[in-house]
Amino acid sequence: MRGIQVREELTTEWKERGVGVYRDFAILTAEISKATFGMTPSEYRDFKGLAKPNENLRDHMADLELIFSMLGEAATTEIARNTDAKGFDQNKTVAKKGGKVAGDARKDLEKQNGKKISTKENFKHLDGKSAVKEISSDDKNEE
Repeated sequence: MRGIQVREELTTEWKERGVGVYRDFAILTAEISKATFGMTPSEYRDFKGLAKPNENLRDHMADLELIFSMLGEAATTEIARNTDAKGFDQNKTVAKKGGKVAGDARKDLEKQNGKKISTKENFKHLDGKSAVKEISSDDKNEE
């Protein structure tokens, strides 16, 4: 839920700063993703083996992948506000900077942890019923 809110704040910020076309949002999002993960969202979808249009990339990300995505978007929002970025070109520069914040943090964790954050792992093997069952059994195990 927080990831959705962070994304919504970013797109609202872009609209207020003169970026209003869906195509421009896609380009700016790709800049954040490239700086964060070294891949555009399309490349990331291919990396994870997601081919169907209904296979949302975020739905197939592990926790840390989602967290670094959120960090890139939140950092971009913050930098746009603090630099008063206007229009597409300035916001594109800001998107690269926000993504770099997340990318640097990701690389640091990978160095400390000794393994990559981005993995080919996805959740295609789960259908809705088994996902609910898995979550429910996890909740019972925590009690």
